[in-house]
Amino acid sequence: MIRRYTRPEMGKIWSEEEKFRAWLKVEILACEAWAEKRKIPKTALREIKEKADFSIERMDELEKKLRHDVVAFTTNLAEHIGPASKYVHMGLTSSDVGDTAQNYLLSRAAKLLIADIKKVINALETQALAYRETMMMGRTHGVHAEPVTLGLKFLLWREEMRRNLARMKAARKAISVGKISGAVGTYAHTGDFLEKYVCKKLGLTPAPISTQVIQRDRHAEFMFAIASTGATIEKIALEVRNLQKSEVREVEEPFSKGQKGSSAMPHKRNPVTCEQLCGLARVLRGNLHVSLENVALWHERDISHSSVERVILPDSTTLLDYMLNKILWVVENMHIYPKRMKENMEITKGLLFSQKVMLALVDKGLTREEAYGIVQRNAMKTWKGTQTFRENLLSDKEFKKTISGQELRSLMDYKGFLKHVDAIYRHCDLKKGK
Repeated sequence: MIRRYTRPEMGKIWSEEEKFRAWLKVEILACEAWAEKRKIPKTALREIKEKADFSIERMDELEKKLRHDVVAFTTNLAEHIGPASKYVHMGLTSSDVGDTAQNYLLSRAAKLLIADIKKVINALETQALAYRETMMMGRTHGVHAEPVTLGLKFLLWREEMRRNLARMKAARKAISVGKISGAVGTYAHTGDFLEKYVCKKLGLTPAPISTQVIQRDRHAEFMFAIASTGATIEKIALEVRNLQKSEVREVEEPFSKGQKGSSAMPHKRNPVTCEQLCGLARVLRGNLHVSLENVALWHERDISHSSVERVILPDSTTLLDYMLNKILWVVENMHIYPKRMKENMEITKGLLFSQKVMLALVDKGLTREEAYGIVQRNAMKTWKGTQTFRENLLSDKEFKKTISGQELRSLMDYKGFLKHVDAIYRHCDLKKGK
């Protein structure tokens, strides 16, 4: 389903054609390096570069017999090149080609994901600035606590996404390595010149040490950056879902003209995109688990990781690309209802001021326990009765002895909750007009 919506840029990276083009790039660069060492005649190198090509259909046919994808590839190359093909793959093992090419493709995929994350950060910044003073109910355990602003929610998500950006950049660096070190990583038949040459041309760093394969903790680090970013997307989507409940309805994911919410109930406006994103984040976490299982291999190499990576690496990068673009659409186009937010803040009839009242009583000389007791008993009366929190407090003899009605009116001012919002924005290096 997701591949149907894959963006062309990411889809191209994981096409069969692009994979084999990357393999061919590694093979030809290795031949160039050998030519510099005068191990391959210049005429042979010229012939290799002119004639080297492959046919996916032919390789599929060869692999059925050979049961080895890289051998099928080099055999097909030989069919195109002719006698000079004897210099192709000289001193190399399959993973020199496959692992280096795969990391070359992963680095390109990571570059696209980094650009996606930056777009989401910019959208979150825009909304954080637009709604920095739009008050709404803060909730802990799903229960009304004290007011926050909608802008602070966007700012929180922006900060988390910035950390994801840092993780993705670090993961791209970790995965942007190659190896041309031979069957067990000792350079026995190549020396390290080939590796340095090939990696430099591909924009990769030579692995300081490898076995037959590049070590899979690098891939696990990359998969963690993907899963972590997916978890943040889920966090945003889950909050939208909760705020879209009919009894809350403070924000809503976009609902386009002509969209249908239910086959049975025409009134429905369901958060289907955000629900989808929450589900897909689970796939990314599952793929991370599998990637961690790939770290431990037998001795210098087995292929238990290989079949797994053919699924999880293209799928995870493609999936995260899809999710980032979907959450970008949600953030930029969500419906926001400030009037409903104000109405919801008043549902508990003033109970959101309970801490301010308690602290004021302490300032007047009561112990914390005494102040807590006065506030809690009047809060419980408010929960159960029809009077407001203010009315219940003003009818309480102990409270009236300490705080006047005028003082209480001053305490119950919503603006008091916003006095440090600017400081929070400064902590996050986000200023007005940025």
